[in-house]
Amino acid sequence: MPNVFVEPSPDGGYQIVTSGGTTPEKGFATQAAAIEAARQQGHKPLVARVRELNDKDKPDHWRAA
Repeated sequence: MPNVFVEPSPDGGYQIVTSGGTTPEKGFATQAAAIEAARQQGHKPLVARVRELNDKDKPDHWRAA
């Protein structure tokens, strides 16, 4: 399975976004819950190293969860 990105969502929770830019899966209260859901789906979740640096094209901005 491809990598996915766990990011804060506009509503204050967290969401899972694919690198292809497909519709994000929203509705997670915590980052840990979003990471666990991504793992259960067979993905390898990545989280931003620094909240303001989250360019998906730059691997240095992300770390494995």
